[in-house]
Amino acid sequence: MRKLIYYIATTLDGFIAGPDGQSDFFPIDPDLMAAMNAEQPETVPTRLRAAAGLTDAENLRFDTTLMGRGTYELALKEGITSPYAHLQQYVFSRTLTTTDPHVEIVSGDPVAFIRQLKQQPGMDIWLCGGGQLAGHLRREIDELMIKRYPVVIGAGIPVFAGQFDPVGFTLIGTRTFPSGATVTTYMRT
Repeated sequence: MRKLIYYIATTLDGFIAGPDGQSDFFPIDPDLMAAMNAEQPETVPTRLRAAAGLTDAENLRFDTTLMGRGTYELALKEGITSPYAHLQQYVFSRTLTTTDPHVEIVSGDPVAFIRQLKQQPGMDIWLCGGGQLAGHLRREIDELMIKRYPVVIGAGIPVFAGQFDPVGFTLIGTRTFPSGATVTTYMRT
């Protein structure tokens, strides 16, 4: 069965973006970028793949990505209707519509949808954002890969939003990079 992996960047105080979706405050760590691009090249947005030397890179772990409305709207604001054209893309929203044939809008129950998606053949599924969708799917997430950057922003979009509902995870490993950024991996217990 496919696994749902929440692979996300966060601040020390637990935010994946600023209050208006800002992410330009995350420091650029060449060592971290090189490691992540080598291990998960498919997580680089389509428009940045050439600059990262990943134009022809094969998907190594994921063939599908899930986004909440807010995450997808950040791409739309830049005129990008298919941010990860090299992946099957699902956007969860009750209000959005799209004419891009590479993006499917899911307006129904995200939990039921992901349970069905996990049963289908394919590679693992990448939950790339946002906090509201992660909150809905927290019991369906099989693995957390958290890139934690040494910055505090005080307010913004949390890693998980929603109701109080504790879910346990077991630490699998942590890697530290020269900038002080870490990548910590957890499995759901």
